[in-house]
Amino acid sequence: MPSVQLPPGVEGIVRLNELPDDAWRDRWDRIVIAPEAKDRLLNYMLFTLRHRGRLSQVGLPVHGLVLLAGPPGTGKTTLAGGLADQAARALEGPLLFVDVDPHAFPSQMLGESQRSTARLFERTLPDLARRGLPMVVLLDEVEALAVSRRGASLETNPVDVHRSTDAVLAGLDHVARTCPNVTFVATTNHVLGVDEAFLSRADLVEAIGYPGAQAIVAILEDALREVAPTIAIESRVLGEVAEACVAASTDARQVRKLVLRAITSRRELALEPDRLSGEDLLGALVEARPDSDPR
Repeated sequence: MPSVQLPPGVEGIVRLNELPDDAWRDRWDRIVIAPEAKDRLLNYMLFTLRHRGRLSQVGLPVHGLVLLAGPPGTGKTTLAGGLADQAARALEGPLLFVDVDPHAFPSQMLGESQRSTARLFERTLPDLARRGLPMVVLLDEVEALAVSRRGASLETNPVDVHRSTDAVLAGLDHVARTCPNVTFVATTNHVLGVDEAFLSRADLVEAIGYPGAQAIVAILEDALREVAPTIAIESRVLGEVAEACVAASTDARQVRKLVLRAITSRRELALEPDRLSGEDLLGALVEARPDSDPR
């Protein structure tokens, strides 16, 4: 489905998408994390979108907030979109996916960050929620929005940081009370930079770390199939590459780019990538990480 038209004058929202969308299936299927983690995320999403409206905030305080935390390149943002798409399928859609840009809110003007943030949570998101669809809101790199007040730098304006983070917390509480059809998915590369009160409000914090050897093999196989289904690399070679990547704490994005590095190592492979061999992949690994020669 195409993107939904943004209302005029909306601040801080990158795009709206109505899900499910077949083009978004890869965002779930091709992000390799533990199956139980995917199950937990999807089960949480379905529960909160379907049942939160009838729950007492005292009896079971569900804020409708899940946090994906981990280093860059581990697929958090992509997974968030895939999670929303899978929820739309399970709920038999449609579902509105709202992509917020937290970097649109910090301001050099005292108090402006607070006012902009308050508008997002108190006006813009509730207005979208009134459309009546289940709604998933992505707060990518949320450490830029819910800045740790304890770690506020004097180089920033600590008063404005406090006020802006206060506005986020108040806004989350407001949406939780008034918009039971809204669930937030936040991501962070730096969990220590996120305010403790924001973390406390998260119903689920899922750590998305560097892939292990088994996951790296699956990622490599998927990337190779994308290039050409006929490429067949020996499992021994894939295992050697995977172990070297684990030792180097390679993120999932860079694992996929290793295939690209192998293809671009020789002109004939760039023209006919289906000729890629295990030796090419090992050579690309050594070139990328000279200390990681598995041979």
